[in-house]
Amino acid sequence: MKIDSSSTLPAIAPIEFLAIPAALDGHTGLNRNLSGRAQIAAKNDIEAIAAWLDRYAATKTTFESYRKEAERLLLWSTLQLGKPVSSLAHEDLLAYERFLADPQPAARWVLPGKQKLKRDHPGWRPFAGPLAPTSQRQAMVILNAMFSWLVSAGYLMGNPLSLSRQRARKSSPKVARYLPPSVWQEVKASVEGMPRETARHREHYSRDRWILSLLFLGGLRISELAENTMGVFYARRDRESKERWWMSVTGKGNKVREVPATDELMVELTRYRKTYELSPLPVTGDGTPLVLPIGGKVRALTRMALHDVVKSIFAEAAQHVRRRGPEHEAVASLLEQASAHWLRHTSGSSMADGELDLRFLRDNLGHESLTTSSIYLHSEDDERHKQTEKALRISWM
Repeated sequence: MKIDSSSTLPAIAPIEFLAIPAALDGHTGLNRNLSGRAQIAAKNDIEAIAAWLDRYAATKTTFESYRKEAERLLLWSTLQLGKPVSSLAHEDLLAYERFLADPQPAARWVLPGKQKLKRDHPGWRPFAGPLAPTSQRQAMVILNAMFSWLVSAGYLMGNPLSLSRQRARKSSPKVARYLPPSVWQEVKASVEGMPRETARHREHYSRDRWILSLLFLGGLRISELAENTMGVFYARRDRESKERWWMSVTGKGNKVREVPATDELMVELTRYRKTYELSPLPVTGDGTPLVLPIGGKVRALTRMALHDVVKSIFAEAAQHVRRRGPEHEAVASLLEQASAHWLRHTSGSSMADGELDLRFLRDNLGHESLTTSSIYLHSEDDERHKQTEKALRISWM
């Protein structure tokens, strides 16, 4: 499929379907390094971007995230600004960042409604709406990495984003997006209250309980639920000859980490597999998806489908809480904000508050440093608050 780009306003299309006129394809871009020392074979901007993206092809979520940002810039640069990406200057990138906050004209750039369309659909658009400030920053970070790599590869002479003042991101001293124990208990109670009269009811209950168990006891990311199979589980004996189960999880950055599969998690795994009449425990190389769809089909759920399931679990819990009266509205609102990643934070907080060694917490969650893991030390803060309350008083008359 090729998109006709001969009109005044070429059609918006994904990068793999886009036909860019020679004047805009970047083969003679103003920022091109034409010294003949390039380390990639790309002759134009699309080929250069493809070479950069190919480095991330093995990790689906990263690849799709990076492709999205590179694609948006390519479309804006060629179809709206009228410049090849390899001719963009620092001022152009500043204008692009403003464009991300309000992609106009919306009829050309933004999907109508909330339905996500396939990439080969004629109505496909690169935006679902204006980007939030955090998403804008993330987009520019990704593009900065792309430009830096293209310079290193000898395709570009310089990085037009290198002049931008990079604001140091201050990490939050403590993670805020997590469920306190009492609220987490409400979620579990809501799932335990699900109907189980029919086989389909029991399947829904079993799936929801298993997803929460994986996210909390495994500390997994939602992408890891979508991209790993039950073959991640394996057993080995410790020094005392006790059999212990582990998960060998491939996660962010295509890195593999070994996560303890606790006795509780193995009980939940056995329960879940029983729902689908599978053997109690998986064997090496088991290709069964970690989470199966309702209805008995053996195929993996997508990351978005899993996200929707988790959001529906939290929404149902919020309704249960809200029915008790207006005094519970704050908890209900908190639950409606929660997502799967909140359970990863909740898992980290529970491990830290349970005085798990931070080195072990770091390895369980796949953090790079102890500094990242220390954001989960909530109980220490609670005790500090209590002690300050006793020691520091103004005692107005």
